[in-house]
Amino acid sequence: MVRHDVSLLGEQDLHLFNEGTHNRLYEKLGARLITVEGVSGGYFAVWAPNARQVSVIGDFNSWEKGKHLLRSRGNSGIWDGFIPGISHGYNYKFHIFSAQDNYRVDKADPLAFHAETPPRTASIIWDLGNEWHDAAWMDQRRNSNMFGRPMSIYEVHFGSWMRVPEENNRFLTYREMAHKLTEYVLRLGFTHVEFLPVMEHPFYGSWGYQTTAYFAPTSRYGTPQDFMYLVDYLHQHNIGIILDWVPSHFPNDEHGLTYFDGTHLYEHADPRQGFHPDWKSAIFNYGRSEVRSFLLSSALFWLDVYHVDALRVDAVASMLYLDYARKPGEWIPNKYGSNENLAAVDFLRRFNHDAYENNPGAQTIAEESTAWPMVSRPAYVGGLGFGMKWDMGWMHDTLLYMANDPIHRKYHHGQLTFRQIYAYSENFVLPLSHDEVVYGKGSLLGKMPGDDWQKFANLRLLLGYMYAQPGKKLLFMGGEFAQWKEWNHDESLEWHLVQYERHAGIQKWVEDLNKFYSSQPALHELDFEPAGFEWIDSHDSGSSVLSFIRQGKSTQDILLMIFNFTPVLREEYRVGAPRAGFWKEVLNGDAPIYGGSGQGNAGGVEAEAVPHHGRPHSLNLTLPPLAALFLKSEAR
Repeated sequence: MVRHDVSLLGEQDLHLFNEGTHNRLYEKLGARLITVEGVSGGYFAVWAPNARQVSVIGDFNSWEKGKHLLRSRGNSGIWDGFIPGISHGYNYKFHIFSAQDNYRVDKADPLAFHAETPPRTASIIWDLGNEWHDAAWMDQRRNSNMFGRPMSIYEVHFGSWMRVPEENNRFLTYREMAHKLTEYVLRLGFTHVEFLPVMEHPFYGSWGYQTTAYFAPTSRYGTPQDFMYLVDYLHQHNIGIILDWVPSHFPNDEHGLTYFDGTHLYEHADPRQGFHPDWKSAIFNYGRSEVRSFLLSSALFWLDVYHVDALRVDAVASMLYLDYARKPGEWIPNKYGSNENLAAVDFLRRFNHDAYENNPGAQTIAEESTAWPMVSRPAYVGGLGFGMKWDMGWMHDTLLYMANDPIHRKYHHGQLTFRQIYAYSENFVLPLSHDEVVYGKGSLLGKMPGDDWQKFANLRLLLGYMYAQPGKKLLFMGGEFAQWKEWNHDESLEWHLVQYERHAGIQKWVEDLNKFYSSQPALHELDFEPAGFEWIDSHDSGSSVLSFIRQGKSTQDILLMIFNFTPVLREEYRVGAPRAGFWKEVLNGDAPIYGGSGQGNAGGVEAEAVPHHGRPHSLNLTLPPLAALFLKSEAR
């Protein structure tokens, strides 16, 4: 029996949902365990406006279609009902009998909290009750996520970070990952972990970017409470969590969102708007109010219920441009005849507004690969409202430069210096991400030119250069110990390599860079302001040397960074200094502990009253080959 006199949806809920502004649908739709007049059971609600009939099927009724029918809630498009006797852990789906061509299909719940492990596709009724222990982190996380705080992000893919080879190479569980990952991240000094999408996805090889369950962490690694344990444990050790979130497209699996009620409900019907030619997936219809409510609710769900600290939004460029990955004639212009997706722009602004209004300590980060202006500027000044944006230009130019044999780098010097023209136009994250170590691109180490010694030295130089630049930092797993092989999602990282001196040296270098970066206000307080950076010399292309200073606002300490992008040892190299006194050599990428040759400046140098580079003083330095030097002048 289904009771139709029970509903969690008030008139205000229906109004906000149909208006496109409801951002708490996870409290109203899907499957909820409730008690009505002393009788416990399951309340079910699903949006299917073009259905003729909707029934709940599952373990509790032997998957009999039509036995437990839901009721249509007027013009809202929502069907709901209460089924007594339903309890935690039952598998279920919605059987949709469409008003269009008598189409029938069994659909997973779009708002399910838990799902069967693929390739099985049923939703699971689940209570999200949990006892959290991260109150201290949540109370102060606004400080940890502020623009002026250090943010060094370790990007992780769950299924391939570490496996258990003695148990048929199985995945780690969420709870196992909690302890192993936390210990590792703490040792290496990262401040945040970013997970490739954990939302349930049928095809493991999509890395989570083909999402079917926007409210359910994948069951490959455990239950929702297991994932909560992971978040909680990281928070208890003062590590922030960023989740990749994919509102740009979704897969065409029959049990998912596509053609949900016999019509193109979540996606555009016209393939020129609703089909993604690169990924062979469906594109959300951002102009449809109820789709906006669905996506807004998904975003806030992870921030609210799972205590996540930031959402990194994938493939923003594909949302913004109607002609993204399309040839002439394969797309439909907007009402002004141009290629901007106005509905997507409005949605992103609303998403960012709601995320920050409801979770003031959280952040949103855009993976946006074009020159769209003001991505990380507030909507009220014409921006998209994100907190930060990946600097794909820096990543592309820097890796292109580093791939050159050092003898040719002098001809490409501008690839390094160009960034300062636009470095403060957005709040940038510098990403050396998973996208750069797959599909034949090779590992970070594999991209470096030269013999083995030079490859490792070049990688240390690249990493030192990233940490010295203004902007937050992101490094994909494996790069921190110089994995040789390109990333493979079906295998664990090459952990055995850290027993070898050169790989252990890279790992130690990353550890020291992280800890120095976090401890020095000059390296993070003014990441997004021009006042935090000054060139000493950007013009020495002949020697392929760069030098600049970094400074903060809470201290008068100054950091001087020099980079020698050739394997030539440069002795008596003079660099201008902004003040007199002793400049301590605080980091040297050529130190033997990192696998270097041991060249340097014996702990530091005294500034001489010799004007150079427009500065009143200068330093007479030894520049190690293919190395980064960090020198510090402490405030008097």
